[in-house]
Amino acid sequence: AEHQHVRYNPLRDDWVLVSAHRVKRPWQGQLEKPPPEDVPRWDPKNPLCPGATRANGEVPPGAQDPGFPCHPLLPSYHLSPWQVNPKYEGTFVFPNDFPALQPDAPEPDGSDHPLFRAAPARGVCKVMCFHPWSDLTLPVMSLPEIRAVIDAWTELATELGASYPWVQIFENKGAMMGCSNPHPHCQVWASSFLPNEARLEDRTQRQHLSQHGVPMLLEYAEQEACRKVKACMLSISPPWELVVCWAGLPSPQELSPR
Repeated sequence: AEHQHVRYNPLRDDWVLVSAHRVKRPWQGQLEKPPPEDVPRWDPKNPLCPGATRANGEVPPGAQDPGFPCHPLLPSYHLSPWQVNPKYEGTFVFPNDFPALQPDAPEPDGSDHPLFRAAPARGVCKVMCFHPWSDLTLPVMSLPEIRAVIDAWTELATELGASYPWVQIFENKGAMMGCSNPHPHCQVWASSFLPNEARLEDRTQRQHLSQHGVPMLLEYAEQEACRKVKACMLSISPPWELVVCWAGLPSPQELSPR
């Protein structure tokens, strides 16, 4: 439709405003320059590089770079107690030096009014480097190297998922998205609570399954595949890759299994 309308988002149980005619408006906002391509392969001042001092700048007295050997094609998820990175050659996982969640956080102060409630929030935050070179990104790594990253993700999700109800693995790309370091890496957060978005979408999908007897996103993908006019299906055979019709941004891709 070329005119404004709202579309229902069943995952969030809300409505998204679509103003297609607005794309004709000339852009007069800021234009960001492409990121520099001259990223050094290794920088001793980069806290994610092998052998470099970490971001908190603390090196325990007497600590030595352990130089753990890491096969470049195998995941390596040893958690270094040193603040100097080992000279890793594959994946490298370590506790975030500035974590948003900690496992031993104290209980929050109580409140005698329901509008001022607080609840405990505990968890673990880790950083995972994909590769020792800073001038690479995940899409240009070799297939065995990418497989090693995925294996490490699986190991972390299984390990942390045994203790926490929510494990999220995510990567910020570029300074505009808040990524302060170009070295190929991701964040791994495990929390004692479900984030708001996950809690809401879990509730709506459970309700849909209870009412209709089929998973919501699987039904959506099947219906989308049968439609003559598709919203945006990038893959027409399972597993489906698509941009849902209620997308609030131009390119949020959804993956749906068989």
